Amino acid sequence: MASGVVAHGARLGLVGYLAWMASTVKQAARTEIDGAADALVELSHRIWDHPELAFEEELASAACAEMLDDAGFTVTTGVADLPTAFVAEYGSGPLTIGICSELDALPQIGHACGHNMIAAAGVGTGLALARVADELGITVRVMGTPAEEGGGGKIIMLEDGVFDGVHLAMMVHPAPQEGDVFPTLAVSHCDYHFHGKNAHASLAPQVGINAADAITVAQVGIGLLRQHLDPGDQVHGIVTNGGEAANIVPGETSAHYLVRAPDLASLGKLEERVRRCFEAGALATGATLDVAPSGAPYSEFRHDVDLADRYRVNATDLGRKLRPRATKGAASTDMANISLLMPTIHPVLGLDCLPVVNHQPEFAAYCRTPVADKALLEGAIAMAWTCVDAATEDPLRERLLDADTTYGGRDDYPWNR
Repeated sequence: MASGVVAHGARLGLVGYLAWMASTVKQAARTEIDGAADALVELSHRIWDHPELAFEEELASAACAEMLDDAGFTVTTGVADLPTAFVAEYGSGPLTIGICSELDALPQIGHACGHNMIAAAGVGTGLALARVADELGITVRVMGTPAEEGGGGKIIMLEDGVFDGVHLAMMVHPAPQEGDVFPTLAVSHCDYHFHGKNAHASLAPQVGINAADAITVAQVGIGLLRQHLDPGDQVHGIVTNGGEAANIVPGETSAHYLVRAPDLASLGKLEERVRRCFEAGALATGATLDVAPSGAPYSEFRHDVDLADRYRVNATDLGRKLRPRATKGAASTDMANISLLMPTIHPVLGLDCLPVVNHQPEFAAYCRTPVADKALLEGAIAMAWTCVDAATEDPLRERLLDADTTYGGRDDYPWNR
């Protein structure tokens, strides 16, 4: 450290010096994001213009990785055997900060959950922290995480050891209203396949086994079940294959269903009740049933209150208008699984767009507007500033450094059943 800085610290006293240092470093981080603002907005727009589905995010992944590589990060692509997952690392300090950039879009409606903004905000935070990594004694790890909308890319990466060594993780996510936490529900994705027997629907229907009827019975059962669900439980799905043609008794049908509950324990109980509805369809029609879970379940979110409190202050200092902290969940994310194993936050960036909400085409349109561009830049600054707090406040830094950061290859993940 330069002698002038040491002398300045001596004049201020330790507490005053740390506060001065944090303020100075925060300003440097903001300056970095301000300087890269046009490029970050262009990155967000480019990803929005070319929406890519889960595990197919080639353009988004390459664009984010290239920008970080140009900034001096060491970039590794194809991590965890996922072609579109990457890790970009900068610095060598003992405190390792993980920033997640989600990449995937939704079928038919594009970036209606704003992952273009999430990706760009994550890159921006990485650039800002790289600028001040030496002063803070940190290592910055920006991770491109595919398949949040289904497939659980973060879970695959965590189980493969990609998050090993990370002391805290964070990302931001657009929503209609602003908040410092993202209340969630645990969720499982599952495909149900009925196998019946084709027949001519008019000439000889009696020799067929109607696999579409099996789905109908299952859906009626689920509809009746809904009256008796516990508070917070949800079931919803679609028929992905309803049969071959109207004049053929359907021999093969499929449905994709999501089951949500407040936590993993409740989720397991609800999954069994829903499964019995599908089994009833098979029993009633004589069809056979195959059940194929789609990836690991997403868990409930365990928010790190210390980090969330600091994010709230930083976002407020930027002029963001945060609503009171929410407690009940609605949506689900694979970032929740990360939060069970390390300190994690997942603030939301309000676009002031109600009654438009996530997963609507109208929300996708909001995610490529000046309001969205401003939000992603300020979200990146707020995340960077929160990381500065984590690195400079001794009790918080010590708590983070004391944690066991070996996450990959375990046999006792809370979501394993």
